[in-house]
Amino acid sequence: MAEPGIATHREAGMDIQESTRRYELWLGGQLHLVAGDLELKHREMRKSAFRFLRATFYRWAELWRDTTRADDGTPTVLAVGDLHTENFGTWRDDEGRLAWGINDFDEAFPLPWTHDLVRLATSAHLAIAESHLSLARGDACDAILQGYEEALRHGGRPFVLAEQHDWLRKLALGKPRNPARFWRKYSALPSYEGVLPETASAAIQGMLPDPNVARRIVHRVAGIGSLGRQRFVALAEWRGGQLAREVKALAPSACVLAVQASDRSYGQSLLDSTLRAPDPFLRIVDGWVARRLAPDCARIELSDLPVGPDESRLLYSMGYETGNVHLATHEVRKDVLRDLEARPAGWLHAEAKRMVKLVVADWKAWRKCC
Repeated sequence: MAEPGIATHREAGMDIQESTRRYELWLGGQLHLVAGDLELKHREMRKSAFRFLRATFYRWAELWRDTTRADDGTPTVLAVGDLHTENFGTWRDDEGRLAWGINDFDEAFPLPWTHDLVRLATSAHLAIAESHLSLARGDACDAILQGYEEALRHGGRPFVLAEQHDWLRKLALGKPRNPARFWRKYSALPSYEGVLPETASAAIQGMLPDPNVARRIVHRVAGIGSLGRQRFVALAEWRGGQLAREVKALAPSACVLAVQASDRSYGQSLLDSTLRAPDPFLRIVDGWVARRLAPDCARIELSDLPVGPDESRLLYSMGYETGNVHLATHEVRKDVLRDLEARPAGWLHAEAKRMVKLVVADWKAWRKCC
């Protein structure tokens, strides 16, 4: 692919404070930052290594660059980038069917195919350490890798939660997705008193079923990695029920900064080409990620899932879905499979352990200084 992988253009190592300052200065040149949300992000980074990982993809990009060889011949795919065990959710496809899969492509970038798997496995290691998952770390990595390999060998398959994946549908639609609870949370948000950016207003307008429907705009504080970016939600009553449309400011992937690559976003390319049941409401519009919000159309947090026997199947499914996304780079499928077959047993577990050490060291340093 045209862009370099993330393991190029090495430079002198930075500590986590310097890395954060550098990234936020760069990000502030790309879009308007919300100071209060950024301060909240810094506090969230202290709470746990898992939350730190979610908040600091920019740091991960540097660590990967500085500890991974760029010339080892690993095939490159258009990757998710910021993949982790909480970057999965549900949505309704064009047929109204409930679908499940990766739901955030803000950090999409051309990367070695191993990158997304190592980051996903690293997040699983940290989730296990913090009792969000109960299976053994090695078993978690094996499940992820097995699912990924199955997807590549058999050409992938979207996750439509109807006749198949009944267990996953029950996991995804648990108590936190109760409609009354969902809409109470949004109704309690105060109205946004500022001036909505024209591009954000136009993006919202284009997502509504009726451009003239009365709506209330709120500023939503959500996620961890994207805290600091403007995020607006339009709330409205429509034909006897409530609806919500969100826009979130989009910037190029942090990989652009890490490797000094061309300043562009790859999210729409991945959304347009990935092997999934697409979300018709998820689109990138003039610098904003626009999407529908609803009880059955949102990200799933691990804390919302019951700990139990379905964990291995869940991680297998996450690996398989990662394969669905990587299959968008269809021309390297055979090369990826050959590279996968040549790797020693336990390589993913070993790579995840290596990255866990780096992430935890940074997290501990952040807790001391910030």
